[in-house]
Amino acid sequence: MKYIFFGLIILLIVGFIFALWVSRDLPTPGKLTNPDLKDSTRILDKDGELLFSFFQDINRIYVKLDDIPVHLREATIAVEDKDFYTNRGFSVTGYMRGLIIDPIFRGRVTGGSTITQQLVKNALLSPERTATRKLKELILAVQVDSRFSKDEILEMYLNNIPYGGSAVGVEAASNLYFDKNAKDLTLSESAFLAGLPQSPSYYSPIVSGGTAYIDRSAIVLSRMQEDGYISKEEAEKALAEIKNFTFDQKTGSIKAPHFVMYVRQLLIDQFGENLVENGNLTVTTTLDSNIQEKTEKAITEEFEKFEGYDVNNAASVVLDVETGGVLAMVGSVDYFDTGNDGNFNAATALRQPGSSLKPITYAVAFEKGYTPATLVMDVRTNFTSGTNGDPDYRPVNYDGEYRGPVQLRFALGNSLNVPAVKMLARVGIEPVLEKGYEMGIGNWEPTQNNLSNVGLSLVLGGREATLLDVTSAFSVFARGGKQIDPHAIEKVEDRNGKTLYAYDRPSPKRVFSEETSFLISHILLDNNARTAAFGANSYLNIPGRTVAVKTGTTDEKKDNWTIGYTPSYTVGVWVGNNDATPLDPRIASGITGATPIWNKVMRGALDGTSNEEFKQPDDVKAVEIDAFSGGKPVDGQPTRVEYFIKGTEPSSKSPIYKTLKLSKHDDGKLASDHEVEENDYDTGEFVVFEEDDPVSQDGQNRWQEAIDEWVKNTYAADQPQYYPPTEKSDYKD
Repeated sequence: MKYIFFGLIILLIVGFIFALWVSRDLPTPGKLTNPDLKDSTRILDKDGELLFSFFQDINRIYVKLDDIPVHLREATIAVEDKDFYTNRGFSVTGYMRGLIIDPIFRGRVTGGSTITQQLVKNALLSPERTATRKLKELILAVQVDSRFSKDEILEMYLNNIPYGGSAVGVEAASNLYFDKNAKDLTLSESAFLAGLPQSPSYYSPIVSGGTAYIDRSAIVLSRMQEDGYISKEEAEKALAEIKNFTFDQKTGSIKAPHFVMYVRQLLIDQFGENLVENGNLTVTTTLDSNIQEKTEKAITEEFEKFEGYDVNNAASVVLDVETGGVLAMVGSVDYFDTGNDGNFNAATALRQPGSSLKPITYAVAFEKGYTPATLVMDVRTNFTSGTNGDPDYRPVNYDGEYRGPVQLRFALGNSLNVPAVKMLARVGIEPVLEKGYEMGIGNWEPTQNNLSNVGLSLVLGGREATLLDVTSAFSVFARGGKQIDPHAIEKVEDRNGKTLYAYDRPSPKRVFSEETSFLISHILLDNNARTAAFGANSYLNIPGRTVAVKTGTTDEKKDNWTIGYTPSYTVGVWVGNNDATPLDPRIASGITGATPIWNKVMRGALDGTSNEEFKQPDDVKAVEIDAFSGGKPVDGQPTRVEYFIKGTEPSSKSPIYKTLKLSKHDDGKLASDHEVEENDYDTGEFVVFEEDDPVSQDGQNRWQEAIDEWVKNTYAADQPQYYPPTEKSDYKD
C-alpha cells in the first residue's frame, strides 16, 4: 500500500508539473471577445491560382444572443452539448472518450467536446489532434467557464463557429442559406443550421452539393424532441420542410468543382477533416486551369448538340503522361445541376468500359509472340465450352457484319469483337486481368473472386472501371509501357509555410515492353487501320497531330467512351446516363457521343504545342508482308508494310496457302496412298482457314465449324481455291 500511495503522489506531482508546462503559453480567455478568425484550406492549381478556399473572404456579422432564435439555441445545445448549462465547461465522459478510448480504437483524439471546448478550439487553439492540445483545451474551457456566463459562452460560440462555405457565425449562415436575418429563422431552418458545424464541408449543400444535411437535421430534431424542446409533431413537420429546401449554389465561388472535391477527399483521408477545414492549409495541385477551362467548355458546347437525345451526362479526365498528374477533371456536365445529380463525379465512378480496353488483350498477345499481322477469322462463333449446359456465347460486331480473315492490326483498329474475344481466349483471362490491374485499373485486381466473376466478355467491357483509371491505363502505352499512379496533389503547407506533404514521384513500374507499347500505339494512331469501321474522316483524327485513340461502347449502349493519347497528354471522355439507361443510338456509336467531345478536349490540351511522334524502339522494324495473309510476300499478290518486334517477323509465307496432292482418278478427292507412293497425282493450290478451339472442353471445334460455315456461305463454287477436298481417294491401281 505504501508504494501505491507514493506512486499516486508522484503521479499527481508529474501531472501537475505537466499541466503547468502545457499552460505556459496558453492564450488568455479574454481573446474570445476579439478572436483571430482562421482561414481554411486553400486549393491552388499548379501555377498557384486559387481554385477554392473553404471560408475564403470570411463573412461574419456578430449578433447578440437576444437576436438568435430560441429554437436555434436549443437545437445547438441538444445536438452538441445537452448538459451545457450544468457542466463546468467540459464533460468527464466525453473527455475520457476523446482522450483515451478514441486513440485506442481509431488512433486519433476526437469527440466528446462541449460547446465551451469547441469555442476554445475554434477561437483560441490550433486544430491538430494531439493529447497536448486536448489538455490545453480542457484547461482553457475551465477558465472560460469560470470567467464568462453560459449565455455569453453560447453567444460567442454561435458567432464564431463555421457553418460551411464562407459563413462563420449564425448571422452569416442565415444570410447564406436562407437570405434572411438569424432572428427570423424558423424551427426547420434552425435545426438545419445546428447540424452543420459538426462537418460543414460534408453537410453543407452549397459546399458538397449533396443532401447529407437531411439525415443530420433529422438527428437534431430527434435530440430536440428527446430533450423536450419540441413535440413529435413539430419535429415531423420541420423535417418535411427541410426535405423541400432548395439552395442557390454560387458557381463563381469555386473553380473545377469536381476536382476540388476530389482533392478535398484525398486531403481528408490523409490529414482528417478538422485540419482540412480549419487548418489554414495551402494545397498546390496538378490542375492546369487553362486545360480545365477548355475541357469544361468542350463538354458544355458539345453537349448542347445532344439536346433532344436520351442522354444526360458526360465526364472527362486529362493526364500529364510524364508525371501522371491530373491536369483536368470534369465529373459532369454541370456540377451545380442538382436536379441531375451534377455534383456526382462520373470521372471516379465505376462504369462498364465497353471495348475501350481491348488494347490490353492485344498487348498481352504481342508479349506472347503474336504480331499485328497475325491472321484471325472474324466469323460468327459460339464460344461455349460445351460442358455443364453452358449457354451459347456468340458476340457480334458493332455493325452486325463479319469480315472473315483479318489481321490483328485491322481487328484492333476497327474494334472488331469476335477477333478480340478469340485473342482473349488464346492468351487467357487471368493474364489480361492482371495486366489491367498493374496498369492501374483498381477494379481489375485478379483475386479468385474476381476471376470467378468474369469471362470472355472481359474484353468487351465485362469488368467495370472508372474513367480516371482507364485514362491512366492508356497513359502506360503513351509512356512506353511504364505505369505511374495518377496524382492530384503536389504540396501541402500549414499556416506557417511548413511543408506537411510533398509529392515524391515514384519510379515507374514496367508493365509492357517498349516494343509492345509502340505496336499498340501505332495501331491506334493508324487511320487506315480503322477506316473500315469509322470512315476516313472521323473525329478520331486531329489534322497535323499524331494521336493514338480508342473508342468503346457497351453492348446495351449504356456507356460511350473515347480515350486517346500523345507522348505528353492522355484524354479520356465518357458519355452516358447517371441511371445507366441506354443512350440514344445516334450518340452511342464509336464516332459520335464521346468522340466529338474528346476531339475538342484533345485539341485544347495540344494547343500551342508541337506535334510529337511515338519513338520507334530499336528492336521494332518494318517488314514487307503479304497484304492478305500477313506472311511473307506471295508472287503476284498485293503487299504492305508492317511493324514487328525483332524475332517475330514472318519467315515464310502464311500457312493458309496450302499445296495439296490431288487424285488423278477420282475428281474432287485427295490422292490415295497408292497414288502418292507411285508419284501419280496432281497438285492444287488452296486457301485453307484453320483455327483450334482453346475453350472447348468436349472435343468439338466450334471455331472451325464457324469458319467452314462462313466459307460456305461467302464464296461461290466458282472459287475452288477456298474449297480444298477433304475426302481421300481409295484408288489402288
